Amino acid sequence: ALDARSLIKHSFSPADLVSVMVVFALVLARQLTMQMMQNPQILAALQERLDGLVGSPSGYMESLPKVVKRRVNALKNLQVKCAHIEAKFYEEVHELERKYAALYQPLFDKRSDIVRAAYEPTDEECEWKPDEEEELTVSKQEEMKEKAKVEEEKKDEEKEDPKGIPEFWLTVFKNVDLLSEMLQEHDEPILKHLQDIKVKFSDAGQPMSFTLEFHFEPNDFFTNTVLTKTYKMRSEPDESDPFSFDGPEIMGCTGCTIDWVKGKNVTLKTIKKKQKHKGRGTVRTVTKTVPNDSFFNFFSPPEVPESGELDEDSEAVLAADFEIGHFIRERIVPRAVLYFTGEAIEDDDDDVSEPSSVMKSDDALFPNI
Repeated sequence: ALDARSLIKHSFSPADLVSVMVVFALVLARQLTMQMMQNPQILAALQERLDGLVGSPSGYMESLPKVVKRRVNALKNLQVKCAHIEAKFYEEVHELERKYAALYQPLFDKRSDIVRAAYEPTDEECEWKPDEEEELTVSKQEEMKEKAKVEEEKKDEEKEDPKGIPEFWLTVFKNVDLLSEMLQEHDEPILKHLQDIKVKFSDAGQPMSFTLEFHFEPNDFFTNTVLTKTYKMRSEPDESDPFSFDGPEIMGCTGCTIDWVKGKNVTLKTIKKKQKHKGRGTVRTVTKTVPNDSFFNFFSPPEVPESGELDEDSEAVLAADFEIGHFIRERIVPRAVLYFTGEAIEDDDDDVSEPSSVMKSDDALFPNI
């Protein structure tokens, strides 16, 4: 770097001098910035100033004539009325969901019968015509059919024909990142007994809610045949902040009591801890039961107090819980076979990799869930 004396000794054109001065200014600014960033007091003051700017009015509204402000207030009152109409819209959407759930259910029941081997589909029902991209030449098809036939005969010789579709729901869970993150190794033997997941909507005239029902076959882990999780929703603007309304919100959820067989509760674990006596100095081993990571903690969510105020950790747990419940209801139950095969996962990846300004239909109906 050149100092002032060096600059005097050298002969520079005006343009060169301007360039050199710009470099000096940039270096000086960088040094000052580094000093500021290393000073906690300056950083705190800067952050406080930035926080104060967030959400602050631009001053435009204050500059408007009084008569214009009156008209703007009229527009805001109209907006509140729009929010109430929108709330009614979502209530009717919920009623439509109830209506069509009854139409879907016979198909879902038949799916369950096939999965748990209560019904064997006919050859006609099992015939699947691939799309054009999946079609192969006739010779290739025949070759693959012959190879598949040999493989099936070999499998039949090695073991008995499995019943239904083994580990259907466990495979679905393992294929979906949102759910597989919840699974622990000790959960898998239990979820092999999961036979069906159903969605039940609240009755007409009742507060808006939906219940997830997990149906299990008899097993060695708990005596329940059905585990439930109910999500309570609200579709009405908040009187204190009506403009924040953006569709139905999940207000809380309730799980159920799992009647675990003694020694089989995977949501708890026993640890041994050495404890030293303060007075005598002797050491003893204490056995303690503590919470354990498990998918089945899903049925014991944090309770939302009447005040609605939660600590930060509970809010994070509930937010994740709501996302999972909504995903099971909107995606997993209606399209279970496609998550079993992995095809729906590819579709979900495409949705993420190709963002659109138009929200997906199911997310648009319930954006706050």
